[in-house]
Formats: sequence, structure tokens, C-alpha cells
Amino acid sequence: MGARSLNTAPTEPRPRGSGPFLVCLLVACASLLTAQPKPPLGLPPVPWPADNPYSAERVELGRYLFFDPRLSANGRVSCATCHPPEHAFTGSDPAPVGVTGKPLPRRAPTLINRAYGKSQFYDGRASTLEAQIRFPVTNPDEMGSTTDATTQAISKIAGYAPLFERAFGDPQVTFERITKAIASFERTILSGNSAYDRYLAGDKQALSTQAKRGEQVFERTGECSECHNGPNFTNEKFASLGVDPAVHPPDFGLGALDGKRRDDGKFKVPTLREASRTGPYMHDRRYQTLDDVLEFYRKGGQPGPYLDSRIAPFFLDAPAKADLLAFLESLNGEGWQQIKPPEKLP
Repeated sequence: MGARSLNTAPTEPRPRGSGPFLVCLLVACASLLTAQPKPPLGLPPVPWPADNPYSAERVELGRYLFFDPRLSANGRVSCATCHPPEHAFTGSDPAPVGVTGKPLPRRAPTLINRAYGKSQFYDGRASTLEAQIRFPVTNPDEMGSTTDATTQAISKIAGYAPLFERAFGDPQVTFERITKAIASFERTILSGNSAYDRYLAGDKQALSTQAKRGEQVFERTGECSECHNGPNFTNEKFASLGVDPAVHPPDFGLGALDGKRRDDGKFKVPTLREASRTGPYMHDRRYQTLDDVLEFYRKGGQPGPYLDSRIAPFFLDAPAKADLLAFLESLNGEGWQQIKPPEKLP
């Protein structure tokens, strides 16, 4: 697969000199890198930001906070409400509801492999996982709180003090620390070591004959890899499949955010990893099955002025569709399934 390759870290030139400071620095860096968990086969190293490096203690604190509904205004809505782990950390049916009890209009995207995201949300409104967290917390229809109220609520829970101290060096609770901890946890929600990853790594028996035929449909006939490429099967860009005329008012995605008509109807290209486990599909849950999604693409998307010019009808009979579905199922991997909610919150 031309656009899809296994990334490996570049070999760094050996530094010259061996002063005590340099030796200590290298030892410290080596220790830090060793402490980071290795991602599953097929995924590159997780990029950790300089101001929020990997810390097992921050990940564990973030796990507690992710599942804690006390971050919300009514104490009933947590991050996991919209991103349940049993559904591959994505929205399911029926649509989850926030503090107001109203179903949320957009389906919650999966958090799997969002560590590699260049931006977050369907419309890319947040540049990092840390920045993303503020939006659901303060959205009146989701968690309905404020950054100050959430900080105060968590700071009043005595059991969190030692967790913050282990994660940050002292027990002070700030919203910035809350976001760093949750983002750290979310960077560990990974999926790799799929049958297709093992196939690319040299195990030619890992992929079925049907899935191998499906790869050809994916690469050539349907040209799916035009947008779904790289280790995470997404170019992290935005495209319009056509605005659904049945939705009123229409959701213009990126266009509604940046005010540019050329971006009307554009939403982020999603990962295809775990695709068979993360329905319903599209940002508005319009399709229940992957078969429905492939029919949509086969017909050329939603006709209209907002449709991306790269979307066009293509031949996909029943056998070819079955092959393509088999290939998509070969992208199901492992890693995220081991993440469980805490048995007890602080």
C-alpha cells in the first residue's frame, strides 16, 4: 500500500563529547523514553508535547478524571458518557445526552489513536487534546460547567490530592492540570497490531485472500486511500461528502467555524481503524452499517454544491463490496480493549 507504511523513528547521530552534563542528560532521556509504553505494531511512537510529557501518574489521574461525572454541572455526565470504552470510545445509538437531557446533534468521534491527530473535533476547532477538553466541559448541552466550577469540584474531593501530587509534584488542582491529565490518558487509547499490520510486517498469512482482494478495491477501484492513508488511515484533512438536505438547520462543519463558503460541509476525515466496531457512521449518525456507508460512496456521495470533487460514483458489486468489508475488518486491532473504568472513584 503506497500511501500506508509503518513509520520508524529516525536514527539520531551519536553526539560527540562525554562531559558529565551530557552523560546525565543522555541517561535521563534514555530513562524517559524507556518509561513510555511502546505502541502496538503498525503505529509510530506517540508524540507527547514538551509541556506535557509522558507520565504514568498523569495517565492514571487522567483515567480517573475521564470517568468522573463530577466534572459536569449536575454530577452525572463524564467524558465516558459520550465516549464509552465498550463502544471503542465513540458515540453509539441512542445518542448520548448531556446535562440538559437533550440528545447531542453530532456523534462523538472515537478517541482511538487521537494521539496522532493534527486537530480535534469533526470541525478541527481544537489544536490539541489538552485544548479539546475545555469544549465539552463548558458546552451548556454537554457537561454544562465552567473551568472554575470544575476545578473547585475536583479540588474539594480529598482523594484527588495525592493523585495530583504524584502526577504534578504537589496537590494543587488547576484546570490546566485537569486537561493535561485527561489528555495524557487519551494518548494511551490506541489500536494497532491488526491483521493488516501483521501482514505488512511480513506475516503473509495474517490477511485472508478476501481481505487482500479488498485491499485492491480500497487502493485502486474506490481510491479510498486518497483520504484514508498513513498509519492511522486518515490524512487528518477535511472533506465534504455533501450536506444532508434533510437536516435543518444544515450542519456546515468547518465552514460554520471559519466562515469560509469553500469550507461549507467539510468535516475531518476519520480513521478507519476499528471502523467495523464504531457505528453508527458519519458525524450525524445517518448510517447504521458499513454496508450503508459503502453504498453512499458507491453512488458518489450526496449530490449538491458542497460535494468534494474527488467523490464520484464507482463500480462496486456485491462480491467487491464483501471484499472491501473484509479488508476494513482487518484493520481492527488491539490496545484500547485493556482500558477499564476505575473500580472506585476518589
